[in-house]
Amino acid sequence: MNIAPYRLVLGLPGLKLLMLIGFMARIPATAAGMTITLHVITAMRLNYAAAGVAGALGMAGAGVGAPLAGRLIDRIGLRPVMIVTTAAQGLYWLIAPELSYPYLVVCGFISGALSIPIFSIMRQFVAALTPVDQRRTAFALDSMAVELSYMLGPALAVAAVTGLNSRLAMYFVGAGLLAAGISLIVLNPPIRSEAEAAEQTGAPVPRRQWLTPGMIALLGVTAATTFILSATELSVVAVLNNGGATGFTGLVIGLWCVYSLIGGFIYGALHRTLSPLTLVCGLGLLTVPIGLLAGAQWWWLIVALIPTGLLCAPSLASTVDTVSKWVPAAARGEAMGWHGTALTIGIAAGAPISGAIIDAFGPAWGFAGAGAVGALLVTLALPFWPRPAAPTAQVDVPEAAMPYAAPALKSR
Repeated sequence: MNIAPYRLVLGLPGLKLLMLIGFMARIPATAAGMTITLHVITAMRLNYAAAGVAGALGMAGAGVGAPLAGRLIDRIGLRPVMIVTTAAQGLYWLIAPELSYPYLVVCGFISGALSIPIFSIMRQFVAALTPVDQRRTAFALDSMAVELSYMLGPALAVAAVTGLNSRLAMYFVGAGLLAAGISLIVLNPPIRSEAEAAEQTGAPVPRRQWLTPGMIALLGVTAATTFILSATELSVVAVLNNGGATGFTGLVIGLWCVYSLIGGFIYGALHRTLSPLTLVCGLGLLTVPIGLLAGAQWWWLIVALIPTGLLCAPSLASTVDTVSKWVPAAARGEAMGWHGTALTIGIAAGAPISGAIIDAFGPAWGFAGAGAVGALLVTLALPFWPRPAAPTAQVDVPEAAMPYAAPALKSR
């Protein structure tokens, strides 16, 4: 395996430190939802439906707030937004352990809307610090870091709640988010490259110049990615539970995450870019037949998840890479915010839709529904996907032609 692309990316000034800070900052962010869920169940003695509502509203708040935070970063810069969101998280996690359930749910939505946009701003930093021809590798690294944080965050939340109690676990999450926010406030990484900053005129870029039908189609493909992943995860749980192998759920999902890390590493080392359409459609189609093994021994599921696992991180990385190419730097913050909202919508929709399919037709059909719906969304995006512009004598237009920038390239 050629690791030279990773050496080049990690050798870029400031990127290695930023990747480390971003990884550490995402751990409390990924632990937050599990901590709230366990707090509602263990400390408040409420049912799983109540815990689900609390988690869903927090996620909904994050989906609403991400584009707004991104737009403010584009307009007034990173540091003011980070100060406000970090203060909001510190306040929420300080008072959350003492709130009654109704107040916890309402404040959870507000906290979600004012959450630190760690996922979207990390992608902005990567785009600002990395040359265009190295972004695929950098975003693959970022996707692998996200995968690791999702493996560690919820597990640490469970350990803290069971080993200590939910209130202390909530304080730990708040302390971690405060440390992450303060670190980024002090570091204040660039959200645009020097060349991009020099080209700024100060005037905002109208949305109509970048929020095109092609961009909306890309957001739909992004949502399809996390829909497939969310629905597949629930299907794995249902199949193992139905087969009396619930105790192996952590092992199976953990290995699925490992496959994703391997796939992300391979994708980042490739010499050519793959379209999100190809990757996400492949992810969906390869998910459909997994249910055929639902009646086999549980360990066959580990084998069946390998193809889809290898495409998880590459699918996510390719959507981010495409956003960074299609959107002008002056609007990148808001665009990454909408990308984060699309990811959230996919996660939020995947579990209930897959759950309804499982309840109606059985666990095996959860995989088929997950993959089929994802592939259908990709198919619906095809008519709106930008076609590559014909290369001119002056410049070679890349395969993933930019809806916003391509006219400027053609005019040079």
